[in-house]
Amino acid sequence: MSTATSARQQAPVGQVRAGIARRAVVTTVVLSLLLAAVVTTAVATGAYPLSPDRLILTLLGQGEAREAFVLFRLRLPSIVLGLLVGAAFGIAGALFQTLLRNPLASPDIIGISGGASVASAFGILILGVSGAILSLLSFAGAIVVAAAIALLSARGGISGYRFVLIGVGFAFVAQAAIGYLTTRGDVREASQALVWIVGGLGGAEWEDNLVVALALAALFTLTAVVAPRLRMLQLGDDTAASLGIRVERTRLTILVVAVALTAVATAYAGPVAFVAFVSAPIARRIVGGGRLSLIPSALVGAIVVLVADLVGGNLLPGAAVPAGIVTGIIGAPYLLWLLATADRGRQTP
Repeated sequence: MSTATSARQQAPVGQVRAGIARRAVVTTVVLSLLLAAVVTTAVATGAYPLSPDRLILTLLGQGEAREAFVLFRLRLPSIVLGLLVGAAFGIAGALFQTLLRNPLASPDIIGISGGASVASAFGILILGVSGAILSLLSFAGAIVVAAAIALLSARGGISGYRFVLIGVGFAFVAQAAIGYLTTRGDVREASQALVWIVGGLGGAEWEDNLVVALALAALFTLTAVVAPRLRMLQLGDDTAASLGIRVERTRLTILVVAVALTAVATAYAGPVAFVAFVSAPIARRIVGGGRLSLIPSALVGAIVVLVADLVGGNLLPGAAVPAGIVTGIIGAPYLLWLLATADRGRQTP
């Protein structure tokens, strides 16, 4: 084959890649603008609405004391927490689904978030703890369940199909454990546990947001480091190995990062249902090309969480619905559609 012929064949491939890259950039910009619009709406609306001029004055420190309290103590901490955990769930879902090559491989589907919920319910209803200790228990619960799933599915290497099936089993066990624990406490404690287990942004504090931001900054950095290796794994294990990638070690490292992202987000906002499940597919569909889309997934995750919190806070007059209930309403139909339309010839159960 001549050099000229080879160049002609490679040109379309380069053009396609350049087109996908441009589309990814445009998508990121559009999603960022949409996220900014959602944040602005969330800041200005609620039981105590703020007009644009009052919002600007309050941000500049010239508003009334009541406006400053609403903005800086109630709304902004929840919004910042929503941004952080939404991005964490979005990236975690993208890592799980890409690594395990299964659209059902999401931390809330395979029991990792359920492990955090069981630990938090145990802490509230049995130990009577709250605050930082409760967050640590939730984090530990997610890590323990993820480790158990990995160990049980690691025979002959981590298999996405086996990992998902074992994880779904753990999710059912977690639901049974939560049901049992809620029957052990009184009505007030069970109600408190149920609100936290569902997942939401209520009660966010700046101190907690700082902890979450520092933890996620480190994990996002690790994600950026391992992302190129994950793209190589998408080419197949043999190809990745020929490029010098230690397949099983890399797969385990990426899995640990994804679990840690899920654990941190769940420890401070609860298992906000289906955010990790839907964010990556939406981002991938928008970007196109079937490529790994971590930044768009993070933006979609943040948008989904904030919109769910915004809808939940304004859906019923006088009553706030946790964001986890709203995301569950959004995500459940998508899960049913995915299961109904899945190709039976593929590994997806």
